[in-house]
This record gives sequence, structure tokens and C-alpha cells, in this order.
Amino acid sequence: MIKVAHFSDLHYGPKNLKEADRCFEAAVTQAILEGVDCAIITGDSTDHALEAHQPVVRALARQVQRLASNCPVLLLQGTFSHEPPGFLRTLAMVGSKYPITVADGIDCFGLSADGTVIEQMQPGERYKIVFHTLPTLNKAALAALSESMDSGTAVHTQARFLISELLQSWSQLNCQLRAKGIPSMVLSHGTVFNSVSEHGVPMSGTDHELDLGSLFASQASGVALGHIHKQQDWVDTGNGHRQVVAYPGSIGRFHHGELGEKHWLLWSLDAEGAEIEKCPTPARRTVDLVFEGVPDLEKLRELSAGLKGADVRLRYEVDEESRQKVDRAAIRAVLEEAGVKDVQIEGKTLIVQRQRAPGISTASLEEKMELWCAATNTPNAYELQQRLSILLNSDPVAIAKTVLDQLEKENNPQKSEPVSNENSETSEDLMAELF
Repeated sequence: MIKVAHFSDLHYGPKNLKEADRCFEAAVTQAILEGVDCAIITGDSTDHALEAHQPVVRALARQVQRLASNCPVLLLQGTFSHEPPGFLRTLAMVGSKYPITVADGIDCFGLSADGTVIEQMQPGERYKIVFHTLPTLNKAALAALSESMDSGTAVHTQARFLISELLQSWSQLNCQLRAKGIPSMVLSHGTVFNSVSEHGVPMSGTDHELDLGSLFASQASGVALGHIHKQQDWVDTGNGHRQVVAYPGSIGRFHHGELGEKHWLLWSLDAEGAEIEKCPTPARRTVDLVFEGVPDLEKLRELSAGLKGADVRLRYEVDEESRQKVDRAAIRAVLEEAGVKDVQIEGKTLIVQRQRAPGISTASLEEKMELWCAATNTPNAYELQQRLSILLNSDPVAIAKTVLDQLEKENNPQKSEPVSNENSETSEDLMAELF
């Protein structure tokens, strides 16, 4: 039984250094205690291009060196924007007891029979385990996989077809290795169709280069993947042995809203198949608090009671008139008082949308009232126009007297009312009716 430590998506960078180094250090320590035969890192060791003298590069190299002081290490090329081509060669020069091997192209490697080195496969040599590497590829590398690329077919469609052919081409060798009692793994960095992102979004686009059918068709005991930050795995036993495809996910929690725990994977492989053990890392705890309107400080105190040590992102939405009522300093003070480790406040101002009715600038005030009612779907437009006419044409004292008389009548219903001519409706009668 071969034990392999599988890490991925370390994303070392100035912004992520504290989280990445804490989690990777704990994972390396645990892997050493488990006595693994070798270790693999399936891409995106860095978050972006870094200069070799930066402290973050030294921190990453220190942990890789610790790992390589206990077992051979294989580094797989990741996304070019995160891990610039050639950077891993720098890590391979770090001095250690066991060699650090870099896989930046399609190749086959093997862990030597004495377990001291991961090297390119040589004919006639015997290995404890074989690794097929399929790192991130550029268009030139994909074109090299085929003698004639069809210019009429989309690049992503051709890529999926060529990668599928490549995976199936390894099946014969993997079956021969299994017959000799030697397990095999495919190492790749990419997106499996219908996998789920760290935010719970299914990855169903047409440009995803991997699919489970092709991965299982490689006949490898295990497929160790990188790129997706959420841990997930799939198992198939239809080929006569137990095959496992798995992402360990990112080593730490680098963004708010990421779902689930963070892990590294401990693989146990033999000719009969593979098993994985999910080993959690001490990733930070993140919490989102959402308010519709101005954040209520008393409610915030209640919610923050159990958030000691967590990283909190508070989001709110307010209209323009209420924007100045948000006291960010008070919000931050409440959360820091509760022991929150880090506070992010994100506010969104809702812009008031005002609709201008057609022809409003040339209409009379009564007509404007009618147009406004139509534009805003306001009922009883005729009644509003009558009230507007009273306000424009009647004496304010008379209007006030009419309203007061109406209130008096409502309070004293027994009081007799004067008899009026039904056919003559004065402004006072109309006001009494309306008010």
C-alpha cells in the first residue's frame, strides 16, 4: 500500500500569506507524521507572479523543503496567471534530503523502487507507483497533441477531445502496471464538467476540459486534481478495481462565502484501487452578516455573540436618503468588542429611480396630477384632482373650517345638520364630502 500526500491550490501571496502558510504548515506536519511515501502538489502554489526575493517565496520554499526532507515531492504546473511558467523550477533548486521534481508538461513519472526519487519513467525500471501528468496546457501544447487541428472547430471542443484521447491512451499501460501490482495516478490541473465551485456554483460551461468518463477511462487507480477550491470526489468500480477522482480543494479559506471545510488528501493506493482520507486544515472561519436597510446595532450585538475569532463580512443595502445614517465606526466597534478577528464592511446604495411622464412639462397642474397618477398607477385620480381644485380655488380658512366641521360631525353624530338644496352643490359641500 502506497501512501501519497496530496495538496493543491496553496495560493501563496502577500495577501494570503498568513492563511496559506498556517494551513500548509499544519498539513505538512501531519503528512510527515503519517509517514507518506511521497507528496504531490497539483498546481497553483502561488496566487500570482512573485519575485524570488519576496518573503512569501521564502515561506513557500521553507514548507516545500520541510516536505522534501521527509519524502520525494512532485510539483505540477498550475494556471499560468497564478503560477507563471518556470517558477516551480526555482522551488526544485531548494536543497533537501529528497529531490523535488517538476512536471510542467505531459509526461510519465515513477517513484523509484527504493522510494528515494520521483523520476521520468525509464524502460525496464521498476517503480512503486507511476504518475501521468497533465498540467495546465497552452494552445501550442494542445496543438502539439494532434497532427492536424481542425480550424473550423472551437478550441475548447478540440481541447476536450484531445485530452480525452490522451487519457484513454494511458489505459493500456495502467492495466499492465496493475497486472504487475503497481498502482498508477493521473495528476491534472483543470475543471471537471459539473464539479462545484467553493461558492456552490456548478461548473457547467462549454470550456471545461475534463469529464469523469474520460478520467475513469484512463484506468488509473487515482486521479489527483487541482484548480477547484472545494473538496469533492467521485468513485467508480466498474473497471474491476476501485477508481477515485478527487480534488482536495484549496489549502485555506481565501475568500468570504466559501463552503465547507478545507482539506489535504491522504491517498492509499495499491493494484486493487485507491482510498482517500480527508484531512482538515486550520482554515479561518468566515461569516457573512446581511442587513436590508441601516444595520441595527442591537441586532448586530445579538448576532455577534458567537463570532469570537471569526472573520466577518457585513453587507447592507440602503437608499440614498439613509446613507448618512450608517455608522461604520460603531459597527466596527461592536464586532471588535465581540472578539471578531477581521471586519469587512460592504455597503450598497440603492439609487432612487424617478419616472418622468410624457408631456408633463406642457400640462396644467390638474393635468400633471392626472399624468402622475397614470405613471405611478395611483387609484382615485379624479378624487385627487377635485381636492387639488379645492386647494387652488378655495380660501384656506374655509377649507380648515370645513375640515373641523366634518370632524365635529364625526365626533357628534346626533347633532342636527342644516337642510340644503340637493341640486346646488357649493364648494363647501364638495369639501365636506371629500374631507
